[in-house]
Amino acid sequence: MKEGGVQRAPRELIYFETYGCTLNRADTALMKSIALDRGYGIAETPEEAEVIVINTCTVRLDTEIKMLKRLRELYELFGRSKRIVVAGCMVAAQPYTIKRVAPKAVLVSPQNIVRFLEAVESRQDLILGERDVTYLKPYVEGVVAAVPIAEGCVGQCSFCITKIARRRLRSYRAETVVKAVEEAVRRGAVEIELAAQDSGCYGLDIGSRLPDLIREVLDRVEGNYMLRIGMANPDTVLGIVDELIEVLREPRVYKYLHIPMQSADDRVLKLMKRRYTYDEFKYLILELRRKVVGVSIATDVIVGHPGEDDEAFERTVRAVEELQFDKVHVAQYTIRPRTESAAMKQVPEEVKKLRSST
Repeated sequence: MKEGGVQRAPRELIYFETYGCTLNRADTALMKSIALDRGYGIAETPEEAEVIVINTCTVRLDTEIKMLKRLRELYELFGRSKRIVVAGCMVAAQPYTIKRVAPKAVLVSPQNIVRFLEAVESRQDLILGERDVTYLKPYVEGVVAAVPIAEGCVGQCSFCITKIARRRLRSYRAETVVKAVEEAVRRGAVEIELAAQDSGCYGLDIGSRLPDLIREVLDRVEGNYMLRIGMANPDTVLGIVDELIEVLREPRVYKYLHIPMQSADDRVLKLMKRRYTYDEFKYLILELRRKVVGVSIATDVIVGHPGEDDEAFERTVRAVEELQFDKVHVAQYTIRPRTESAAMKQVPEEVKKLRSST
């Protein structure tokens, strides 16, 4: 750290530990940038830091167990000698669970990442509020970068705890995204993901759309880079499919989409509160394959969601075989607190395990 040509020691060292999705990694990059701008240093280990920041994920039960185990370890080792800040989705979705493990930890919700230094400096117990969508930094690792384009979503999926954590849709303006992409390119990134909980719903809150954003980035940001579109839900992609097909044909856009199917059974989809039918999903996949030569499509499937009987499961298996996805991620359903699916009649664990190994 230099001031007037003189090397200056950082105010304090902050150690960051991050779990979960691309958005979480981007949030940590943002916190690090804010800390460095304010004169703090970045520690490589918790032992050398005065402040420890854990950016958490809570999308699945096994993830929650992992997070709580790690938080307990850090709190027992450093809770009396260092300030511990817990950020991320677990803060918004399960704050009392965190407090049982780390009573004196300071909690910062995902919407308040830009204010995390308030927690460090004022020692407030809890930082809540709306996301500041005017301040954005890319997450850059080598030649790969992620630029968040939105926070939250417009869905109400019955199994999803992330909706509780990330809340309503708040899209970044194109100008803000363009500046973040420019910074990523300046820092050497050649592959840039436009990341969101559901990139397909980008702009619905600000009168814009994902294809418009992509075109603006391509028009305004020079350089040797490729854009990758982040995960998008079928219902939101259906609303922009023609325009999206056009941008997927652009030479600087990867012909790749991640579109979660979750189930091919309409009754289960309705219980999940997924806002499409299997026929609509199938139409979307076939339309993309027909009009975008060489497109790669990845999908997600949840097995053992409440209401999934043998027939519904077999229907999903047949759909996976029929649609020939380039990548399929299969996850056993796990109960998440405060979700509607948690209150439904559950599929036995042994049945879920059997189905997930099929």
